[in-house]
Amino acid sequence: MSTIPRDPETTESPGVVSESADNTGRLDGAPRGRIFAVLAVIVLFTEVAPMQYTIVAAALQKIAPTFPGVGANINWAIIVFGLVGAAASPLIGKMSDVWGKKRMFLVCGVLFMLGCALDAITSSWALFLIGRGLQATAIATAVIAYGLIRDLMPRKYVPIGLGITATGLGLSAIAGPLLGGFLVDNYSWRAIFWCLAGFTLLMLPLVYFVVPESKLRVPERIDVLGAVLLSAGAGLTLIYLDKGQDWGWSRPTTLGWLAAGLVLLMLFVVIENRVSRPIMDMRLLFHPRVALVLAGALFASFLIGVQSYALGYMTQTPDQATVTAGVQQATLAQIQQQTGQPLPPEAVQVTLDPGYTYGNGYTLLEFAVRIALLQAVLAMLCGALAGALARRIGARLPLITALALFVGAGVCYAVLPHTWVTFLWVSAAFGIGFGFYYAAMPILMVEAVPQEQQGISLGMLGVMQSMGVAIGLAIVTAFLNASPMRALVTVAGQPAPPSPIPDIFGDRGYELGFWVAAGAAALALLIALIMRHGRTPATGGTAY
Repeated sequence: MSTIPRDPETTESPGVVSESADNTGRLDGAPRGRIFAVLAVIVLFTEVAPMQYTIVAAALQKIAPTFPGVGANINWAIIVFGLVGAAASPLIGKMSDVWGKKRMFLVCGVLFMLGCALDAITSSWALFLIGRGLQATAIATAVIAYGLIRDLMPRKYVPIGLGITATGLGLSAIAGPLLGGFLVDNYSWRAIFWCLAGFTLLMLPLVYFVVPESKLRVPERIDVLGAVLLSAGAGLTLIYLDKGQDWGWSRPTTLGWLAAGLVLLMLFVVIENRVSRPIMDMRLLFHPRVALVLAGALFASFLIGVQSYALGYMTQTPDQATVTAGVQQATLAQIQQQTGQPLPPEAVQVTLDPGYTYGNGYTLLEFAVRIALLQAVLAMLCGALAGALARRIGARLPLITALALFVGAGVCYAVLPHTWVTFLWVSAAFGIGFGFYYAAMPILMVEAVPQEQQGISLGMLGVMQSMGVAIGLAIVTAFLNASPMRALVTVAGQPAPPSPIPDIFGDRGYELGFWVAAGAAALALLIALIMRHGRTPATGGTAY
């Protein structure tokens, strides 16, 4: 087995860090109010990424008419954000190690604010996507935040700080859905981006004046070639996963994206093994302490992608009786227009094939209040709890708890009745697991890598989680497209040709997606069970 490279400045035995190695500007001896003020500003600043996702996703239907001809490609407003953010996170994480974490924190904030301002004023689809790409740098703020907390917080607060950062202080979880619904219902969609820009403008001076800069620097140049290969390879692979269903998984032009992405990622590994100053040490990347965490993140994220998509979609779909009545009324109106003679409603009989049992017809705001809010609050509370537990018993047991809840939630979603009450309580259990999961993963990574590799390592964690979400979404989309809904209409006893009903799918498509996601979570659980890493109390990074 290969050996993880030791911090060159550390000469003591494992678990002990020399004074020079820990000279990062840590707030040891600072008043508790000062410590928690720094933590609060860091956490609030990182909440802009999940908050924008919630708000912008709520506004897509209102944004689409501004860009005629875009059609279903309006989803690229979300896809571009995830693609650029996942591809850029490793590079920005490495840049924060070399040039300074607070500095890159502020740079990401300025780029996000500029992207919001651009989207608030443009009516060009191309410029709108460029703005979304600039906003995607906000995803990397979480990577930088983990590094700042490791460098600045007193060691005993690092696990708790990482747990709180992973799930936030409630701004995106609680205020995000409510604010998004309010802005969408009462103002132009452009108000969303002005609101996000204003929030960032408010936070930038707080970051500048409240958060000190980490003194830790990695004295090396950025491996530009390695960064380009990693970012481009991850980006092309994610494009294939996100758009493969629309373009055709097996079409040569679609496979070209995947092939190019995999080739670039393989070149990244080959070249990084040869250069003297790699962007990431390959021995570290493939060591079990890191590789198992990344593999677990990939498989666990399947359910995160499926659940976040399916619950909102299923509850906002009208129920079967409403859809059937709508088809009947449309058929009666069409016959009257063609013949000039009205028919009694009983002359038109409609059944749906294959039929479905979900559907509440909720607005996005109703879904947020009735289902998503409880999940979000529990995730927020459990993130902090998992950080505290990791400090006492290690991060592995909180991760095992999270993944066991993921498996149970996936199975329950697949087999229990598809009612909003079921979704409420299962998503609440999922929220507990969500908080434990997102707290445990960065803690495990911080405990596994040296300080000079924390930015790029946490960036890789973000890439694997993004890929897992994309794969989960691709799988459930494929199952849904294989379970389309058709209306079987009989007019005065004469059957008409079946007609498709867009955007509604049979139960089986969702159920298969949940089963696959539960199986992937079970595989992640198996990885966590055999993982030797994280079995001792988290030290805030000193164990390395």
